[in-house]
Amino acid sequence: MTPTVILSINIAAIAVMLFCLASVYRLRANIPGGVVGKQWGYLTSLVTLFTLGYFVTPFFTSLPAEVISLMVALIFFFGAIYVLITVRLIYRIIEEMTR
Repeated sequence: MTPTVILSINIAAIAVMLFCLASVYRLRANIPGGVVGKQWGYLTSLVTLFTLGYFVTPFFTSLPAEVISLMVALIFFFGAIYVLITVRLIYRIIEEMTR
């Protein structure tokens, strides 16, 4: 794949993450406190972390292989945590709605 295509994909991914980040912060004002609010805070932190990480991706080619491997491992780890928090949040919302 050409560097131009890779850079274009990275720029598109960054744009999507910036949209997601703005959405997360916009929705934050409508989220009640308690368990849901706490989980939303975690999600907001992770989306912020991922967005910052996406800004690094265009520079991957200039990083040492060890650093790239570590970053990929961290992305997978925090991605798994994100999914866990999201599933738990959805579960709690459903639980509250069925009461």
